[in-house]
Amino acid sequence: MNIRQHTEEIEDQLLSPLAARSSCTAGRKYPEEPCSVRTAYQRDRDRIIHSKAFRRLKHKTQVFIIPEGDHYRTRLTHTLEVSQIARTVARALRLNEDLTEAIALGHDLGHTPFGHAGESALNEIMTGGFRHNRQSLRVVDELEGGRGLNLTAEVCDGILNHTGKVTPSSLEGQIVKIADRVAYINHDIDDAVRGGILRTSDLPQFCLDVLGTEHRTRINNMVVDLITSSWGKPQITMSRRVQEATDKLREFLFDHVYIDSEAKSEESKARHVVQFLFEYWNKHPEKLPPEYRIRAESVGVERAVCDYIAGMTDRYAIAQFKALFIPRSFAIPGDSE
Repeated sequence: MNIRQHTEEIEDQLLSPLAARSSCTAGRKYPEEPCSVRTAYQRDRDRIIHSKAFRRLKHKTQVFIIPEGDHYRTRLTHTLEVSQIARTVARALRLNEDLTEAIALGHDLGHTPFGHAGESALNEIMTGGFRHNRQSLRVVDELEGGRGLNLTAEVCDGILNHTGKVTPSSLEGQIVKIADRVAYINHDIDDAVRGGILRTSDLPQFCLDVLGTEHRTRINNMVVDLITSSWGKPQITMSRRVQEATDKLREFLFDHVYIDSEAKSEESKARHVVQFLFEYWNKHPEKLPPEYRIRAESVGVERAVCDYIAGMTDRYAIAQFKALFIPRSFAIPGDSE
C-alpha cells in the first residue's frame, strides 16, 4: 500500500473544497519522485524542521535583545507559537494542516540576528534593501545546504507573503499571515509585562473589553473569532470589532514597546554590530568563510556578505564582532603574579 496516496485520498474526503490538496501542488523547482509515505507538504515541513536555519532560530532575538531570564521568547519559540495557532485554525476550518504548518515553521528562517533591529540595519546598508520574508525564501530556495530545500510552490508563496501587502495564494498561507500577528502581539505583551515595561492595566481599555484581560483569553478570543469569521469563505478574516481591537493593540506596542522602550535599550549597539560586520567583509571578502567566498563569485560580494550575516545567531554575530574589532588579551612569557 502506498501510504501517501492513501493520505491524499483522506484529504479529498475530509478537507474543505477551499483547502489546498497535497495531490494538486504546483510542484517544486526541481522535480522529485514523490515519497511513498509523506505527502508533499509533510515532506516540506520535515525538511524545514531538520534544517540548520531552523535550529539557529533558538538563538535569535524576538523583541528583547539578549534578555536576562529564561522565559522570554526567541525567534524559535515565536515560530512554534505561530505554528500552534495556525494549525488550530486550519484544522477547525478543514484546511490543509500540513501546508499550514510548513509555512508557519519556515516563515522566519531568514530573520537576522537581533530581530528587527538587525533587519533594519541591513535594510539601510544593503543595495536594494533587505526584508526578512524575502530572505526566508532565499534560505529555502537557495542557501540551506548550498542548494536550498526545493520546497513546493505553495509553501514558498506562504513564506514570502507572510508579511507585506501581497496576500498569500492559499487560505493556509493567509492563516499563517494572521497567526503571526496574533502570536507576536500577545507574546510581546506577555514579555513586556514580565520585563516590567508594561502592566496589563496599561493596555487600551477597548482592547481589554473586546479581547480579554488575560494572555490566554486574548489568544482564544482572536482564534475563535478568526475561525467563526472565516467559516466557508474564500478568504481568512476577523470580525470588524476584533480586527479593530487587534490593530489598536499592535499600534500600542509600537508606541510603548517596539520603539524607545527598555526592550530596545541595546538596539543601537546591535545595529552597530551588524553594520560594522557588513562593511568589514565587503572590504575584506577574502576573510569570509570558504562557502561564502565561493558564493560571492556567482552572486557578488555584497549579497554573499548579507546572506552570511542574516544567517547568524545573536551570539555568533557578537563573537565575530569581538574577534574582528576587540583586542585580545595575551600572556607575557615568564610573567606571573
